[in-house]
Amino acid sequence: MSFTESRGDTVPVQLPNGAVVKVEVASTGREDVGFDVKQFQPVADAIEGVVQMIATPIQKVKPKKATVKFGMELAIESGQLTAVIVKGSGKGNLEITLEWEA
Repeated sequence: MSFTESRGDTVPVQLPNGAVVKVEVASTGREDVGFDVKQFQPVADAIEGVVQMIATPIQKVKPKKATVKFGMELAIESGQLTAVIVKGSGKGNLEITLEWEA
């Protein structure tokens, strides 16, 4: 596998309530994923931050209805589970739909 290829591995992840689930994570081959239990809190924090950054401007424009979809991969970075929204190619997956009624 070359440095730029990606592959997926399944690792155990502990949720904030203590439950352990297996999650498929992307690995670029730069680091062994390992199978020690990872913490999900960094991913939850990333999701919360993204939602807050999107919600604030949406609240300012006051649409009647708003729908936001975003894609996320999980990866191992420096031994920690990490949320990956934008890949090295610079493409992200973020879809926002706003509706107003006259």
